[in-house]
Amino acid sequence: MGQVNGPDPRRILVWGAGAIGGTVGAYLVRDGYDVTFVDVAADHVQAIKERGLSITGPFGDLQVAAPAFTPEQLTGQWDTILLCTKAQHTAQAAQALAPHLGPDGAVVSIQNGLNPLIINEHIPAGRVLGSFVNFGADYLEPGVVQYGGRGVVVIGEQDGQLTERVKQLHGVLQHFEPDAILSDNVFGYLWSKLAYGALLFATAVTNDSIADALDRGEDRAMYTELGREVMRVALAHGVTPEAFNGFDPAAFLPDAGDAAAAQSLDEMVAFNRRSAKTHSGIWRDLAVRKRSTEVDAQLGWVAHFGQQHGVPTPLTARLIGQIHEIEAGTRELSRDNLAELRGLLQGQL
Repeated sequence: MGQVNGPDPRRILVWGAGAIGGTVGAYLVRDGYDVTFVDVAADHVQAIKERGLSITGPFGDLQVAAPAFTPEQLTGQWDTILLCTKAQHTAQAAQALAPHLGPDGAVVSIQNGLNPLIINEHIPAGRVLGSFVNFGADYLEPGVVQYGGRGVVVIGEQDGQLTERVKQLHGVLQHFEPDAILSDNVFGYLWSKLAYGALLFATAVTNDSIADALDRGEDRAMYTELGREVMRVALAHGVTPEAFNGFDPAAFLPDAGDAAAAQSLDEMVAFNRRSAKTHSGIWRDLAVRKRSTEVDAQLGWVAHFGQQHGVPTPLTARLIGQIHEIEAGTRELSRDNLAELRGLLQGQL
């Protein structure tokens, strides 16, 4: 596991072998990349060592063999590290992986949230790239991940430059998603995902599927205003949001009409009905895995920058509170939670 002589573009360390990292990494192994997996879950690592990593789902079954380690077991350095942990674990992961990054290497944040900003505190910003993903995948059990639905994959330098490095890494990601996008505005995608993520967090406080929840007429005004809160903060922050997979940020701008938002929500419903992944990873964290979600590491950015720019975010703040109460076991998953958010919205009108 030692350092190789000179950069090897086909030698990649995937830090976080769950839904995102496991799926992307397995496809790279399939196409001949020298991939090493790192994960904090010892049982997952052991399963990969013993049986390989299995990807299941509507795109066919894929099983690959690759080295796997927990962080404390790992030695050596890599020029390319794909950071694929849950957003709330970003700082810890960035600190742990830093010694394994080669002197001219780069880290790609393939996560939800504005995590390059966190990684920058531990690794020089010029060596950190952003990536936006919206494919559907779930960790099922040790050694097994379900890849349930294709979605947009984007990569870009933080400053928007189209460097040779990002072009090469874009080519790497095309082995997983042939339609992967090379962008000069990756933060525009990440902010749009925060808005879409806000809607997903709202669907996750019920037991409804993403599509069924977004399709319910009585909640449409609440979803629309939730998306608009995020877009107001994004605009105040100087961000140009990007559209993806039915989410049209223009439809959630402050001066956009309700009809535009309704059409975007209809397109999101249609997109999610095509996926074998019916519920969000947020819902799985709350209902199945009984663990903390990414709410602070995603919607926390909206509240943080909203406060910084003087943009109110009352629905976002209450939704964050509901998620925390569900995590703590003091609130149940129920449509009553959406009724509470609707009531807050109506109280503002």
